[in-house]
This record gives sequence, C-alpha cells and structure tokens, in this order.
Amino acid sequence: MASNPATTTREGPDPQAPLAELAAALESGFEGLSSEEAQRRLQRYGPNELRREQKASYWRELGRQLVHPLALLLWVAAGLAWIAGTTVLSVAILLVIALNAVFASAQERQAERAVEALTKYLPQQVKARRDGQWREIAGSELVPGDVVEISEGDRVPADARLIEGAVEVDLSALTGESQPVYRAADSSERTAVLTEAGTLVFSGTSCLADDARALVYATGMRTELGRIAELSQRVGRDESPLERQVRRVAWVIAAVAVAAGALFFPIGVFAAGMEISEAFAFAIGLLVANVPEGLLPIITLALAVGVRGLARQGAVVKRLSAVETLGSTNVICTDKTGTVTENRMHVVAARAGDRLLDPLPPPDVAPDAVLRRLLVAVVACNNAELNDGDCIGDPTEVALLRYGADRGLYPGPERPRRRAQFHFDPKLRLMSTVDAQPEEGSGPPGDEQLWLHTKGAPEEVLRRCAYVIGDDGDDRPLDEAYRTGFEAAVRAEAEQGRRVLAVARRRLTGMPADRDDAERDLTLLGFIAMIDPARPEVPEAVAKCHTAGIRILMVTGDHGLTATAIARQVGIVRGEPRIVTGEELTGLSDAELRRLLAEEREVLFARASPEVKLRIADALQADGQVVAMTGDGVNDAPALRKADIGIAMGIAGTDVTREAGTMILTDDNFATIVTAVGAGRRVYDNVRKFILYIFAHATPEVIPFLIFALSAGAVPLPLTVMQILAIDLGTETLPALALGREQAEPGLMERPPRRRTDKIITRALLFRAWVFLGLISSVLVMGGFFLVLLDAGWTWGAPTGEGTPLHDAYRQATTMTFLGIVACQIGTAFAARTDRASVRAVGLFSNRMLLWGFLFEIVFAAVIISWAPLQQLFGTALPKPWMLALLLLYPPIVWGADELRRARHRRRPAPVAAM
Repeated sequence: MASNPATTTREGPDPQAPLAELAAALESGFEGLSSEEAQRRLQRYGPNELRREQKASYWRELGRQLVHPLALLLWVAAGLAWIAGTTVLSVAILLVIALNAVFASAQERQAERAVEALTKYLPQQVKARRDGQWREIAGSELVPGDVVEISEGDRVPADARLIEGAVEVDLSALTGESQPVYRAADSSERTAVLTEAGTLVFSGTSCLADDARALVYATGMRTELGRIAELSQRVGRDESPLERQVRRVAWVIAAVAVAAGALFFPIGVFAAGMEISEAFAFAIGLLVANVPEGLLPIITLALAVGVRGLARQGAVVKRLSAVETLGSTNVICTDKTGTVTENRMHVVAARAGDRLLDPLPPPDVAPDAVLRRLLVAVVACNNAELNDGDCIGDPTEVALLRYGADRGLYPGPERPRRRAQFHFDPKLRLMSTVDAQPEEGSGPPGDEQLWLHTKGAPEEVLRRCAYVIGDDGDDRPLDEAYRTGFEAAVRAEAEQGRRVLAVARRRLTGMPADRDDAERDLTLLGFIAMIDPARPEVPEAVAKCHTAGIRILMVTGDHGLTATAIARQVGIVRGEPRIVTGEELTGLSDAELRRLLAEEREVLFARASPEVKLRIADALQADGQVVAMTGDGVNDAPALRKADIGIAMGIAGTDVTREAGTMILTDDNFATIVTAVGAGRRVYDNVRKFILYIFAHATPEVIPFLIFALSAGAVPLPLTVMQILAIDLGTETLPALALGREQAEPGLMERPPRRRTDKIITRALLFRAWVFLGLISSVLVMGGFFLVLLDAGWTWGAPTGEGTPLHDAYRQATTMTFLGIVACQIGTAFAARTDRASVRAVGLFSNRMLLWGFLFEIVFAAVIISWAPLQQLFGTALPKPWMLALLLLYPPIVWGADELRRARHRRRPAPVAAM
C-alpha cells in the first residue's frame, strides 16, 4: 500500500514534505491553533518536556549495601554472637554493618542528571500563535501544529519547519559541528539526515541571527533532542571491574569463613570438649578473623582520596569506582578539537594571487595591493566582532578578523559597509556578503562601489571563479593550468592539517537578484590557511599512552584529512591510517566493525554521529576492551554513558555531557586524561597494597584459634574476638588508608594495561599475604604468646581461667598476641608499599600519612592495654618492659624478609607494555 508522503517513521508527519502537505498532516495552518485544540493536543501528546526513567531510591541503594556478601557474613556473625549471649560483640558487629552500608551508599550514590540537564536546553517561555494572536506561553505547553516565532538569541523550543523568514542557528549541541548553519523557509532540497535539512530547526539549538516563523511538528521525547535523551537512558551503568572483583572476592572470603567455622566447630565441641556456647564463640571468632571488616570502607575512602587528587589535577571524577576503571583503560577514543588541539584558529599562510606567503609577513610590514584586497575580503565577509581586543564569534572567523585587525583593516576607513549577506550554507560551503567600500585608488571621499566578497571551501569557490587576480592587481582569465596548480596548493596545505578557505570577489553594478546571480564569474583572490594547533603537552601524553600499551582512536566530526594531519603531528598515528567516515561505518555490520578495529591498528573515525560513537564503544567492549571516550556536545551523551569512562569537557562541554560523563576535564586537555589513567593505575595498585596488608593479618588472627582447637583446649585461646575487632577496625585502619595514598611505583606507566578479566586478588598476592607475611607474623606472634605464658610457669593444659593463679599471666599473654599483631602490622605496611621495587626507591619516609598511621595504632593499642575500662572490655593487661622490648624486633623482621623476597623477584624481567 502506498504511504502518505507526509508520514514518517518517527511517530509523526514527514517534516520535509511539501509545506501544504505537512500542515494538512498536522491538521493545522499558518495561523496556528485555537486554545481548545491546543489543550486537546496537550492531553494527547503530553507536555513538551524530556521525561526520565525512574531511578533507584536512596533506600534501595542502602539496602544493596546491606546485602553485600561481606555484610551478609557479618550478619551471620552478629546472629551467632547474639545466640551465644555475647551482646556487646553482636552490637559491635551490627554497628560495623551499618557504618559500612551508610558510608558506601553515600559515597557511591550518583545523581544521574543527564536528562534533567537536557531540559535546560528548552526555553521557559515561547511566542506562539494561538486564536489568531501572538501570545507568550510556557515552552512545556507547545504541541505539534503550533506556529512559533524564533528570533535572534532565542533557544528553539521544539522541532519545527520554517514557514517564513530565515535564521542562522547553532546546531553544535546536536551535530557536534561548530560552524553555524543557515536555515530558510524557501530552501527546497530534501536530505536523508533531518539535521541537514535546510528548512528545519530543532529543539534545544540556538538562533544566532535573524528571525523566522515555524510550524511545530514534534515536541518532547519525539524531538531529535528527545531521541538523544532516550538513547542516553537506554544505556545503563555496568559495575566497574573493581566493583565486580570486590564482590567476587567477598564471596570467596565468605566461603572460606563459613567453611572454617563449619570445619572447626565440631573440633571445638568434640575434640576440645567445649560447651555449645563456647563453640559458638569459637565459630564467631573464626568468622570475624576471616572477614576483613575494614575492607569496604577503606576501599571507598582510598577511592575518595584518589578522586580528590584528580580534581586538583583538572579531572573531576563523579563515581568513586571510576578511578580504578581509569587504571585499566586500554583504549581512549578522543575528539580532536579542543581536546588534542587548543580550539583556537591561527592564520599561518596565505596565497595572494600567484604568490604563496608562508611564512606570512609580520604585521609591521604593509601588505601589497593583492594581499590587501584578500584581507579586505575576509574582514568584510565575516560575522565576528572585535571589542576592546576581545573577539567574539566562530573561531575561524575570529582568526580571520584578528589577522586583518593586526594589519589595520578593522576597524578602519577601509572596512566595507555591509549591504546584504548570503549566509554560510553547509551544502554550498560558502558565505558571501554585498559590501559598499571606498573606490580603489585616489577617488574623492564618499565615492563607493558595490562588491561581492566570498569565502568558503576552495573547490566550491574555484568552481564559481572565471578570473584570477594577477600580481599587478589586474584580473585575467582563469585557465585550467592555474586551476590545477591552485588545487595542488590547497591539498599541500590540507596535508599539513591546515584549514583552507578560498577567497574571491566580484564588482557589482547593483544589488543581485539572488544568490545564484551573485556568486558567479568571481575573481579568485587566493586562499587563507589556518591551523588549530595541537596542545604542546599532547605529544608527550600520547607517547606515554603508547609506552603504557594504551591505544588511541580519534573519533571526530571533522574532515578525515585534517584529523589525520593532527593525529600524525601529536603521534596518535605514525603511518597512513585507515579513515572511516560515519557514513561508511553505517554500512558496516557489527562483526565487520569489530574486525576492522582488531585488524587496523591505526584507524581514524571522521564525521562521527552519536550512533557511530555508541557502536564504536560497543564493538570495543565486546572484545573485552576498557574504553574511555571524550565528548562535548549533547549528541555525545549516549556514547559517554556507554563507555567505561565517559570523559566530558568542562569548558567546551554542554551541561548534558557533563552530567552524562563519568569524568569531567576542567581544562579540556588530553594530557589530563593520561594523568588520570596514571592516577587510576596508582589507585588500583594501592588498593592491592592495602588488601595485601589487611589479608596478611588474617593468618596470625586465625592461627591462634586453630592452635586452641587442635590442642583440644590445652592451649588457652591466644586472642579474643574483641581484640580481633580492635585490630580490624582500629589499629589497621589508618595505615591501610595511608597505603591508599602511596606514590606511584617506578615503571607504573611502562606496564601493559590490565585486562578486564584480570583479578585484583591473585594467587601470588594471597601467597604473599597468607603464607609468606602471614606465617612469619604468626610465628612471631605465637612465639611472644608462649614466652609470656612460660615465663609465668604455665605448663601444657594448665588452667588459665578467671580465678586461677595464671589468669593475670594469660591476660598479659593475649595482650602480647594483640600487640604482636600490631607490631607486625608496621613491618607489613612497609613491605606492602611496593610490589617489586625496594622501599628505598619510593622513599623510606615519603608517605607521611603512614607514619602518622603508625603513631595512631601505637597510641590506640596503648590505650586499650592501659585504660581500665577498655582492659575489662578487651581482656588486656599491661605487659612487662621486656615484652615491649621484644616487640621492637617484629617490624624489621617482617619487613626485612619481604625486602629479600622482592630483591629476588626484581631479578626476573618485568612485563613490558605492547605498542
């Protein structure tokens, strides 16, 4: 069945249909709607607003933290403690659960405001024609069929078709293109892409000049802006690699703890002859000893410290776990303008007639007649403004105006007076102005001539030229040989990454009838070559990425030739890259795109659309890559949310991208991304360091329970559950936090990126923690325990309970076990500061917070063993001086043993990042 030409696949009429058909499909006219009809349509279509999906409440997020595997294990321990009658222990564990949940949820809860930010692009009040009169109404009340007025400075309230007049609009928020475009009611060309249609304007874009009337055909979520909001919401947030691994590790810890309790509970009852209540206490002890209660808050705090550090370096990270994700990034998809480059155009060369001026003559050298005519033309055909030295306008036109102003042509008597303008047309790629200027030569003041001045894409300007200016200032016919040479000169400039604009003029005898009549038989004056220079720090940052095994893909809305030149200049590519346009990529299947990315190491994506960026992120992630992607326009929001790390520009970016991104660059600088990646790697390493530090104490905390159980109670319990809590939540907390602030180990950015599947806790880490450091600490700790008991006359199986002669010695012995673990913590913390390097390589006292952490745990332990109320609670007693002296040997023994292990480890070659 034939379809109505005024229908479209986007839930509404075809906006490019003939105007009469569009109005008929909308059941409207050029006089707009009645109030009653508008109200009915408002009920039907809903308000002109962007809806957002329901997001999880704070309480749901808090509940998620309460059922974390580590939290579940602590719930079990609290329940067992309650059943065993140890109420104080049960309450203490519940308090730990609550603090962990509140802290983690408060830190991790992110307000996803991307769609709310999009609503800022909709005007509050609009001028619409209702009941045959122009009225100010709320933008949310617009409906399809309304007729609105759009004037200079307005934000377009909805997607609409121009019915009268013409406007210059900024579509950069939707398309990423910085060049303003011209939209006119009398444009007739039909396009495949709506945003390129010459008669259409779109919700959320800005009117830069002129005014027009338009017929609304789409509102709210049916607009192009709504489509992007829909895409943005469709992309959910996956767990970061760290979040997944911590959850996996938590289940492993839970399994080990439960297995240990289940295995040794019958040993306590049957082998040791313990009462059921004592067996419960024994099980609780094993659970508590195996669960690192401080792990979650310490990870969260370490990431928070990383976030604050990055903020000081120009990268604001909105989600804590993203800091770690940065460290595993192995692909960076970066834009060009403003990120790799400075986003400031500079005139660097010119061709005036037959002469190429490269380098350009300095400002104090007066331009000859031909160059002066070229400069007069670019100053006249220009919409930028110069006020007190500050230029306002499009960066390209600003560069041209500054160049002319530096040579005295603006402001000045030679500046032409504009009589008419043919706006820049993205299809024609031209802009022209009709200007009145003083007659050349020595004519009397006031004698003026009309000139058409044109600038634009060289091939388009050249096509309309019939003459070329000679060195003598006279026009001569433009032959094919000159055309060929001119085109070659333009290509040579473009290959250097320069943007080239050809300039032409024509003397007029009167106002032209239309654009076609005006832009013909032009005289070619030459061209201006400009460049948006690369940021000086970017090449070094790119080199660091290559050394670190990070792949860089340029994904830009610019032309491929320009992108290639800049990419080669900063080192992103070294040979001849494969240039893939957005249109070409649209024709590739997902499998073909993945194959392209895998096979072509040097590939650039030009003229990229939002869907293109999404597909690139999808394809890379499907191959297990961890992707960081930059963006600054509304159209980039879905891709930023899809990427593992969405990087929004803080200066050039819109509110939408800043809300959708995971990280915001306050300086819009690519080098800051590399700094953030290095910081992410450092944070990941530091997380491993304090995990090693925390896990190393599990062995000396568990072994006392095993000795007690295996001896069938002949050896009294060397460590109480409350003392374990004092260690896990007290003495070890600050040193663990300090390890989270450790400086980067040498060679950090020379290692290959971690794979997405790599585990944060490896067999090597567990061996080093549980077997190597853990067993050394256990031998020292248990040695101190037995020395104290033996010194008091203890024999195998002798009672040590309350009321017995050995009870005070037993309390001193458990205190020695407690203090022994604290002393070993100091040695373990020094050992954990590096994975391969010597501690001397990072500075023995460079981590001042760690030194303060040692002081805190010493003071904390001293209070527990000396203050009577805490002695009663934790079962401690003040040790003798010789016991304290013995403890001084523990840290250097633990640390020294690990220094020897790392020295042997350094003799093996370290992994090198792949190029």
